[in-house]
Amino acid sequence: MKKITILCLAFLALMACKEKASKNDINTDVEENAVHVAGKPLKTYAEISIKEGGEWNGRKYVGGDSFKNVQELQVPKNHTDHSFFIRYEGPGWENNQVGYRLYLDWRNAIDIYGKKVDSLVLPYVGQDGFDSYHEPADWGQDILKAGKSMGIGGYGRLVNDTVAHFRKVDNTYARIENSENSSSVHIDYEGWDTGDERIDLDVVLTIYQEDRFTKATLTPSKDISGICTGIVKFDDIPLIKKDGVKWAYIATYGTQTLATETDKLGMAVFYKIDEVVEQKEGVNDHLIVFKPTTEKIAYYFLGAWDQEPNGIKDQASFILDLDKKLEKLNTTNLLN
Repeated sequence: MKKITILCLAFLALMACKEKASKNDINTDVEENAVHVAGKPLKTYAEISIKEGGEWNGRKYVGGDSFKNVQELQVPKNHTDHSFFIRYEGPGWENNQVGYRLYLDWRNAIDIYGKKVDSLVLPYVGQDGFDSYHEPADWGQDILKAGKSMGIGGYGRLVNDTVAHFRKVDNTYARIENSENSSSVHIDYEGWDTGDERIDLDVVLTIYQEDRFTKATLTPSKDISGICTGIVKFDDIPLIKKDGVKWAYIATYGTQTLATETDKLGMAVFYKIDEVVEQKEGVNDHLIVFKPTTEKIAYYFLGAWDQEPNGIKDQASFILDLDKKLEKLNTTNLLN
């Protein structure tokens, strides 16, 4: 596995030396655009990429003319939102259907990259300008407006009816892992301070070769109340809920993207019923609140955009897909 990761990083280092591709120059052919390892194209991919050649000026990283992919990163103390240090502001992970990214700062929300091509694109995203991924491109674009929410499947702590993000953390350490069958982002938060509690939190976000879902695994160092996940709330988009025998899901579907006023996006979170205290409405999120524990908390989240190649085009098809996944979870406890 280490050999695969090293080879992947070597490939990306070589790619970074080449002229930056514009957002409209990405080749949409799967084989031409594939990230290769040992001559074989990866089916999943995760990365974290930082600016080099500049210097810190307060909370901003100034100067520098290129990004470098790294396998691991100790997040600098002065890094925050829009510091212009991490390419697209955090780690990203993808397969041929969908991409995700996490804001690796106090916001700590998870965003969706909607893809119009069935190939891996993250090595090219944000190379030609820090915010370029917000604009429509041949490959797709950033489609979710997370605002003050946790985005899709993000995590925080509910304190007095308000979700605490990650404003007070002693250290944040991230690393990526690419294997033949999956790709993961590992994040360790040391000294996360919320309300009257202070804990460490280990997080693993994994995407697989097939389907749109990411598996999230949270491991708190202390059994505190209020650890939660959820889906960003939008006006006029109703919440869809369904309970199974062991698992349940919450979901939304409708015109809730940054792309156009008519395209459709479905989002869902699957959770194990006996690990949850309640599902409730927060200010910015439809929330799932977990029971206090120091055991691993596992859940799945997904986004399904109607502009994907061969994507889900309507709400009925989206719910049918969710119900099949719920049935599998109730039977096997796994989607992957």
